[in-house]
Amino acid sequence: MIPLQLTLKNFLSYRQVTLDFRGLHTACICGANGAGKSSLLEAITWAVWGQSRAATEDDVINAGTKDVRVDFTFCSDDQTYRIIRSRSRGRSGSLEFQVMMGEGRFRSISGKGVKGTQQQIIETLKLDYDTFVNSAYLRQGRADEFMLRRPRERKQVLADLLKLDHYEVLAQRAKDQAKQYKAEVEVLEATLGPLQSRLGERGGIVEQQEQLGVQIEGLRGEQEKLKGELTHLQKEEHHRQYWENQVTWQQNQYQKLVQDCDRLYQEIEQSHQRSEGLRQLVEQGSEIKAQYEQLLQLRQQEQSLAQKFQAYQELQQQHQELQQQLLQRKNELSLSLGQQQARLTDLDQQEQEVLGILSQEGEIREALQELQRSRQRLQELDALQLEVSPLLERRHRLEMEVEQVRTRYQVRLEQLQVTKGRIEQQIAAIPPLRQRILSVDAQVMALDKKKVYQERVHEKGQERKLFRSRLEEQQKQNEQQIGELQQKLDLLAVPEAVCPLCDRALDEDHRRHVIEKTQAQQEQLQKQIWAIREDMAICERELTKLRQEYSQLQQELTVHSALIQERGQLEAQLEQSCEQYERLQELEEEMSELERSLTVGGYALELHQELHQLNEKIVQLNYDEKTHALIRGEVKNRQWAEIKQSKIEDAKRKQGELARQRPQLCDRLQNIQQQIAQLEQNSDLQRQIQQVKDQITALGYDRQEHSQLTETLRAMQGVELRYHQLEQAQAQLPQVQADEQEKRQLLQMREQERQNMGQEIQQLNTRMAEMPDYRPQIQTLEQTLQQNRQALDHRIAEQGRLGEQLRQLEHYEGEYERTQEKIQTVRQQYRVYQELSQAFGKNGIQALMIENILPQLEAETNQILARLTGNQLHVQFITQKVGKSNQGKKNPKMIDTLEILIADVQGTRAYETYSGGEAFRINFSIRLALARLLAQRSGASLQMLIVDEGFGTQDGEGCDRLIAAINAIASDFACILAVTHMPQFKEAFQYRIEVQKTEQGSQLSVLS
Repeated sequence: MIPLQLTLKNFLSYRQVTLDFRGLHTACICGANGAGKSSLLEAITWAVWGQSRAATEDDVINAGTKDVRVDFTFCSDDQTYRIIRSRSRGRSGSLEFQVMMGEGRFRSISGKGVKGTQQQIIETLKLDYDTFVNSAYLRQGRADEFMLRRPRERKQVLADLLKLDHYEVLAQRAKDQAKQYKAEVEVLEATLGPLQSRLGERGGIVEQQEQLGVQIEGLRGEQEKLKGELTHLQKEEHHRQYWENQVTWQQNQYQKLVQDCDRLYQEIEQSHQRSEGLRQLVEQGSEIKAQYEQLLQLRQQEQSLAQKFQAYQELQQQHQELQQQLLQRKNELSLSLGQQQARLTDLDQQEQEVLGILSQEGEIREALQELQRSRQRLQELDALQLEVSPLLERRHRLEMEVEQVRTRYQVRLEQLQVTKGRIEQQIAAIPPLRQRILSVDAQVMALDKKKVYQERVHEKGQERKLFRSRLEEQQKQNEQQIGELQQKLDLLAVPEAVCPLCDRALDEDHRRHVIEKTQAQQEQLQKQIWAIREDMAICERELTKLRQEYSQLQQELTVHSALIQERGQLEAQLEQSCEQYERLQELEEEMSELERSLTVGGYALELHQELHQLNEKIVQLNYDEKTHALIRGEVKNRQWAEIKQSKIEDAKRKQGELARQRPQLCDRLQNIQQQIAQLEQNSDLQRQIQQVKDQITALGYDRQEHSQLTETLRAMQGVELRYHQLEQAQAQLPQVQADEQEKRQLLQMREQERQNMGQEIQQLNTRMAEMPDYRPQIQTLEQTLQQNRQALDHRIAEQGRLGEQLRQLEHYEGEYERTQEKIQTVRQQYRVYQELSQAFGKNGIQALMIENILPQLEAETNQILARLTGNQLHVQFITQKVGKSNQGKKNPKMIDTLEILIADVQGTRAYETYSGGEAFRINFSIRLALARLLAQRSGASLQMLIVDEGFGTQDGEGCDRLIAAINAIASDFACILAVTHMPQFKEAFQYRIEVQKTEQGSQLSVLS
């Protein structure tokens, strides 16, 4: 990525600036502290990745403005791109990614939304934010971050920079998968024992089957004998039931005739009563007609009065409307009179107010002179404030920066204290954690056994379901056979029935024999259905019990997977907790160092010195904010004089206007009073009201007479109804009398039929008394057959169950072999994932990658360090050493570390013994070497290098060597930017970008 142009609008301390990078190979960004040098570089990271040092997203917006925008144009892989990122305060931002098409035209290649566009930018650059700030951007105060780490932490920092945490995730996944396969092997091995015990039951099942076969044959012979006796008795009982049905039918017919006779008696009585009522109404015909004619005359009188009433209402309404118009006109004139009187009163009040304002004219003139003197003093203090404000703002910023440094130290110390407490809690939780692992493991083993038993219950339920389906199929077959036999009986019931086999006519004896045989078959099938239903009920009860037991086991096993997962998590926690002892010691050492720095105050020394100088300048200017505020308050308090002066001028103009308005108001009042007097004495409305009153009197309408006539009509409403009933009675009387005569004749016929039917019933009862009743004997035989059938079906079902068990044992044999094969496969998968977890772990691929990259890092570092020190310093990376507890042993155990040995002409010595300038050159060499390696690993070419501060520790010779080193590596980069405020560095670069803080924000100027 080679920068071409950067345009800022309201970004941090900048308002509106543009920086053109074209032609800037090596450049120095210089300016006073706080001028905005680092903000210029932060704008690049914010435009490209949306990240900066600001705590919140709105903090990048310049104070006092509402939105921010950064346009960044750069070149990558011989292609020019432009990124436009903007944001409004309190709202979401926008992002645009464009590519140049030629002649300065850009085409958008943005993705879907801000996230999609950001991903498109990262894929184009092959560089994310973390890789950039750890490679191309050497940020302020982070040059020695790698060296100040402990040896064990350096290796972790290097792993984080190389993004090896992905392998840690893979290692954990492989470890979890291995635990799952191990648990699966344990479950499969637990299922083999029950299968072996079941396969040993085969011999006993075969012996039980042979004994049941002998018992079933004996029960079938006894069953056939009982069926023959039952068939004979059922034939005799069927003959008796036939005659019994005949008696029942005759009795039902007799009861119907009795009911018909009773109904006819009631209908004849009702017809007689109705004919009498109609005859009496016809005899009153002359009286009803006279009353009806009187009703018609009264209705004609009521219509005449209704017409007069309508005219009376219309005149009354007209009279009310005229009265309302007269009243409305009076109200309008009275309202206008009140308004004019109120205006006249208001004129009097305004004249009094004007006179009061004009009386204050002398006092206001003196107040205006005092206001002028205060404003002159305020202008002098405002000019002094413009000179002091930048110094106060800088002092405030320095105080905030000092406090931020102290806060960072305190926050880090608090974080370490929290981490220490958490580690101590983890160490204290190790014994209960081990006990919990043992408890969970015991629960998992118990649930594994229940899971095996649950499978056995499921198999038994499948066996019962199969037996029930067989019974259902047998029941359907029997019902179908019963239907076929019923069709056969229906054909035999016809007198001309023929034999269903030979098609010859059947005589009475043969037909009865075939019917009895068919009925016997029907009964036998029906009894089989009853037996099947009983077996199905027993089977359903067994299935219900198995379902309940299976559900109970299923409920108990719901926690099985959770317990297995918990066991894996607890084992991982135990493994992590055991590593915390060494971490605790390292935290205590770092906490001691931070506490010492905070107590002594050895931090931000340059900021403290600059803060002292600013305080001296502010004292020399002798600016007092309180005096400035008092003068500003006096000016504000005396501004009332200007307002009063304008009111006096307004009052003089208003006095003349009031004098002109008074005569006009007096004339209007007199005119309105005259109109009101004329309206009350003689007007058109008064004359119209009198005419309407005269018309009402001439109409002569009497409301009481109209009401009496209406009441009379209401009392005679029943006359019209009786007149219509008379007409209907004259038409219906002959028909009712004829219907009554017809029903009397029908009653005589029903009485004769009832007597004949009673004699036939007596003859049938005499014949039924001579026939014997075989039902008790048939019931006894059926109970005996039912008991034998139940015993036979029970043994048949037991025989089927044993056969099903033998078939199930064959299934178990196959399952036993498949389980053994599956155990071998799962064990192989367990070994594969166990080896993968070790390979992806810290001691596997991660350690190998660090070991492979360290020689390259060491060579790059020494090459740069040689340029900076004139081949006086040399570094060496050590990744393993002998532990303190293993020193002196024959085969000592090596421990992982990342120590950096530094050698000069006097030999090898510790990093802390080197001076600040030497330490900075060592840090700079290692940091620059890391930058090159990280850029190479990301697939991007490192074409730009940014070095932010850090040169203050160098002497004259060290500065010359740093400048020489930067110039020496300049050919490796397309653009190098160095941020500093040191004069000797400013003159060493071909181009300088000067940054100055002004009232309009930070400003830029490029000098060569």
